[in-house]
Amino acid sequence: MLKFCLKRLAFLPLVMFGVTFLLFFCLQFLSPEMRASLYIKDPRQLSQLEAVIEKYGLRKPMPVQYAIWLKQVVRGDLGYSETAKMPVAEAIRAFFPATFELTLLTFFPILIVGVFFGVLSAVYKDRLVDHITRFVAITGYSLPSFVLGLVLLMVFYGRLHWFPPGRYTLETDMLVHLDSFRHYTGLLTLDCLLNREGGAFVDVVKHMILPACTLLYISVALLLRITRSSMLEELSKDYVRTARAKGLPERVVIRKHALANALIPVVTLSSLLFIGLLGGVVITETVFDFPGIGRWGVQAAQQLDVPGVLGSTMLAAFLFVMANLISDMLYAVVDPRIRVGG
Repeated sequence: MLKFCLKRLAFLPLVMFGVTFLLFFCLQFLSPEMRASLYIKDPRQLSQLEAVIEKYGLRKPMPVQYAIWLKQVVRGDLGYSETAKMPVAEAIRAFFPATFELTLLTFFPILIVGVFFGVLSAVYKDRLVDHITRFVAITGYSLPSFVLGLVLLMVFYGRLHWFPPGRYTLETDMLVHLDSFRHYTGLLTLDCLLNREGGAFVDVVKHMILPACTLLYISVALLLRITRSSMLEELSKDYVRTARAKGLPERVVIRKHALANALIPVVTLSSLLFIGLLGGVVITETVFDFPGIGRWGVQAAQQLDVPGVLGSTMLAAFLFVMANLISDMLYAVVDPRIRVGG
């Protein structure tokens, strides 16, 4: 198992090198003046664009430019984001924790509901529970997230005033910016608990309820369909019929035989789903005015903030590569034949 994981990890630097090269190649369609923003650390440098272009060789051949830029990226210098009014690296640290908290709140319910009801739907095929889960899957898969988000906002905030949009209220905003409030982890919910601020914790969670419910309903649909389809395929195979013919209890046949094999495609989808949430769910964060990494990326694109767009894109690419790496490792856990052959 260790050898299998090390082989997969060895490919990670090579893949990231390819990703960064492709991203930088796409930047060559921009003018040197626009690409100069990647090297600006202070807005006052905008008046010295020609000096920046000359210093970083932005009119030199692309491989030379890429080498200079890559050295800067390795040092953690990704430029200055006009959208966030701070360096890109600081913007990522500022916006990513909110998305990470929302992902943690959403992912595990998605996984539990999707797998449980997907298996239940397959086991009780063409019965009431199967019809209900298929209805949920079809509506969730076809319903645009902004439509569901707006409906939830109109009902639970516009009419009932229960779950407001945004990150937190003004009172919590003032609290978390006090010198006495210690940011232990960067995760606001956990920091509120560690600072013994129960009211602020409840306020932060209330603001995450509606975006989490939107993501839950939209994302669980695909997981339901994949789990149901995979489980139905396994239940129709010969080894399941043989296990039943031997007199094994149905729960043993499902849990110890069919489910293990049915989970293989679910592992891939789950890891990609987690990274998709972690990379920032753009529409949902925009609808609920949630200050996550996805909303910042959209604002950077709208304002032609090249460093911001590149920084958020590189983060998404890195997370996607890590998702594939993790899914490969989970494959080896679920099915030992993969690590023997891989």
